[in-house]
Amino acid sequence: MLVYLLVACDRLDEKQEKKLKRNLTDLQAALQAYAETNEAATLMDDCESEDCEDWVLGISLPVKKKIQLKDSVNLFNDLAKRYHIDCEVGSIEGGQRDPVSYFGKREGIGDAFLIAEYLGV
Repeated sequence: MLVYLLVACDRLDEKQEKKLKRNLTDLQAALQAYAETNEAATLMDDCESEDCEDWVLGISLPVKKKIQLKDSVNLFNDLAKRYHIDCEVGSIEGGQRDPVSYFGKREGIGDAFLIAEYLGV
């Protein structure tokens, strides 16, 4: 199963958008570093639009076992804590993303094993 974890860039208020734009370079660097050290992870970085709502910033990775989500979810939990963001996680089928859960600053800490259950892994 191909899974994605994204920085939630939609439904943000003005203050949250400003903070996200201010931290964009740091978030991109952290995700790039993770993708470079984790062969299975692929960086998803499409933040060309002026409108944050159109952004796609995160990683995708193939997952066969629950434990494979642990490091990625921990990374996003750390980013959420540091940059006060929320995260979206779901599956990708036929090029379409299907969200199953949100976690982070407002949504609470993500649990890799619970997320794996939502995904059906």
